[in-house]
Amino acid sequence: MQTFLIIVIVALMVLVVISLIRGIVAFMQSTKIDLQSGEQVDATEMQLKQNKAMFARIKYQALAVVALAILMAVAN
Repeated sequence: MQTFLIIVIVALMVLVVISLIRGIVAFMQSTKIDLQSGEQVDATEMQLKQNKAMFARIKYQALAVVALAILMAVAN
């Protein structure tokens, strides 16, 4: 059980890093587009992609915390 939970935690950590990188890339691209075009009134596709990636990061972090709490409870 502990080995399984450790694998789950590592997998969730990898997903957090991937979603963080995707969100940062989307942020950089949307900033570049905004700077080149001037004003931006509505949310662009890249900004929506950034929001989606950051929400996924938060979700994966929460799942990792839950898995870590379960691991700690099982270890005792």
